Amino acid sequence: QLRLVESGGGSVQPGGSLTLACTTSGAPMEYYAIGWFRQAPGKEREGVACISRSGTVANYRNSVKGRFAISRDSAQSTVYLQIDNLEADDTAPYYCAGQYAGLRACTLSPLGYNSWGQGTQVTVSS
Repeated sequence: QLRLVESGGGSVQPGGSLTLACTTSGAPMEYYAIGWFRQAPGKEREGVACISRSGTVANYRNSVKGRFAISRDSAQSTVYLQIDNLEADDTAPYYCAGQYAGLRACTLSPLGYNSWGQGTQVTVSS
């Protein structure tokens, strides 16, 4: 069973940057596509970025394209989410999740994931 732990959240001003980390254990990360999700209060959980097992395919939510960048470090069993030019609407807890998937596939739908972390809070406020 893949276990995931998020870190790196915090409070930043609009326009600031954060790097979130998703550290995995319990199973080889190489077997899983990894996605990042967020769920603001009163809203549905939405996928913001995902990366395939191979690391060669990444998908992004339209509203974060050009500001978010996902990457994976197999040696560290960690997936990173670099977030630049943060906006107030980015405020939410952020979760990472694992999907047992093909080598070059990942989805932004939370329905495809069965292993989840506990989340890390991102707050954007002036």
